[in-house]
Amino acid sequence: MMLHANTNEMNQKTYPMNKSVISGILLVLFIQIFSFAQVQDYPKNFFCSPMDIPLKLSGTFGELRPEHFHSGIDIKTQQKEGLPVYAVADGYVSRIKVSHWGYGKALYITHPNGYTSVYGHLSAYNDELEDYIREQQYAKKSFSVQLFPTAKAFPVKKGQIIAYTGSTGGYVGPHLHFEIRKTDLSKPLNPLLFGFDIPDTKKPVVTSLYAYPLTADSQVNRVGKSVKIPFRRGEKTDYVADEVLAYGTIGFGVGAYDLLNGANNHNGIYGMEMYVDGELYFRSHMDGFSFEHTRDINLHVDYAKHIDMRQWVQKCYVEPHNRLSIYDRSLPQLGYIQLTNEGEHTVLIKVYDAYGNTTELKIPLRIKEMPVVEEKKVEVTDYPVTAVEFNKFKIGTVTVAFPKNTFYDDLYLDLKMLQDNVVQVHHPDVPLAKKFTLTFDTSSYSEEDRKHLYIARYNRKKYPVYVRSVRKESKVYTTVHKLGKYALLSDYKPPKVTPHNFYDGKWVTQLKTLQFEISDELSGIGDYTGSIDGQWIRMEWDLKKGLLVYRLDDLKLSGAKHEIKVSVSDHAGNTKSITLTFYRKFEE
Repeated sequence: MMLHANTNEMNQKTYPMNKSVISGILLVLFIQIFSFAQVQDYPKNFFCSPMDIPLKLSGTFGELRPEHFHSGIDIKTQQKEGLPVYAVADGYVSRIKVSHWGYGKALYITHPNGYTSVYGHLSAYNDELEDYIREQQYAKKSFSVQLFPTAKAFPVKKGQIIAYTGSTGGYVGPHLHFEIRKTDLSKPLNPLLFGFDIPDTKKPVVTSLYAYPLTADSQVNRVGKSVKIPFRRGEKTDYVADEVLAYGTIGFGVGAYDLLNGANNHNGIYGMEMYVDGELYFRSHMDGFSFEHTRDINLHVDYAKHIDMRQWVQKCYVEPHNRLSIYDRSLPQLGYIQLTNEGEHTVLIKVYDAYGNTTELKIPLRIKEMPVVEEKKVEVTDYPVTAVEFNKFKIGTVTVAFPKNTFYDDLYLDLKMLQDNVVQVHHPDVPLAKKFTLTFDTSSYSEEDRKHLYIARYNRKKYPVYVRSVRKESKVYTTVHKLGKYALLSDYKPPKVTPHNFYDGKWVTQLKTLQFEISDELSGIGDYTGSIDGQWIRMEWDLKKGLLVYRLDDLKLSGAKHEIKVSVSDHAGNTKSITLTFYRKFEE
């Protein structure tokens, strides 16, 4: 006998009925009112291309990224910067954001048909916008700004040059990040649904298949935890898996990527479907999503496999607490396969891209209850967590506090001091729905030493990386959304600041920029500022090159002799300043 059709009954059989799971089930039932099956009429000829070169993609909408889905498409720019970017339709500039991180230099245009287009990682804006942004940066004395011009300030026409491609915003290569959002909801939508000319005749590729026992009494191939299932090329279908022996309630997950014409990048897929004996049990596709729920990607994928093995495996079933709107919630099974009576069945998983290219994976499934040889272990500790309640624990000099519903399910927290000021807060392969607070007691430190303390999280390479730390009286705390190993560290060493393309007393008439190399070995660079002849100057931090850059044509200065001062601070209260003289005559 196959799966029960009632969603509520199915979830009762799938998970222990604690308060956390009940909340998740109610949430699933509630968001079913947002029908997946609604047909959206996306305008196919309203938007023109944002570039005048053939569109080739290095990233697709909804791709799996750490803690979020990719909210646009990444357009290749022939490995160049400075290519013109065009407004895709009439409208007005509604938002400008300039940052060292994220989208770097970004531009938002609101259009009269209810959509907003977004352009990210730009190197520069058109002259009119550049003048406006420069004025605002000098007024605020900040390179990073976020501006919201009025609708009448910067109207644009379809096909007008608005900016130029770049690689700003962290450690990214040259490309254009492009989005289309629903203006009233600020909801990102898949740009490939709007008729852009991007050739794609290639099928997605399936890289891995996993089966999951979803209740305590379920099993797959005599194992009580996830099992990797081998598969091979098929004759009538693209892939055929080895036979799966299972009993109880199970689910499947697949690793897959998409290919597009003219590019070798492994891009994200558009959708998946799963059939059991010809009946549709699961369907998802990436038309759009809510930024509010993007962290639920951690429930959409096998989070532990991503953290432990760097694999992206997408589940073909919907977790109870998953709020994403990408699923067909009219299907009562939601991907859960309940196996009770012995027999043989066929599971078919389809993986497809936005242009309908489809890859099929056939899975022979036989119901058979056998003794389990490997069960899923539950480690009992002194720190039980009830997910729907506030949880606070103290160990040594460390206190951890978890707001209600930080965890998706109840568990026993693995909390221990590894050494002085180094704490293990459970395991990094467990996802969190919210941030928690980690606090170190620093009352044993002198007032001077407290100024140089910061908190770091150990990354995969076991290297401590600064996390935003707040020093307050006799404690240092941080709010973070990842479990793992944390340490309280000290940093007394100031950043390094050295001139890169000139020296003290040099004539710089032939130079376009003054550049400084900046770096910090421990807590990392936190802030910087610069001035010429006592006047604040706009300097841009090139993270990839480790350079702080000032354009010499940014200000008109009188005389030939000038003094430039640059100060760089780290995250632990250390500052390095350098003052140099240069000579240059500026045109009056």
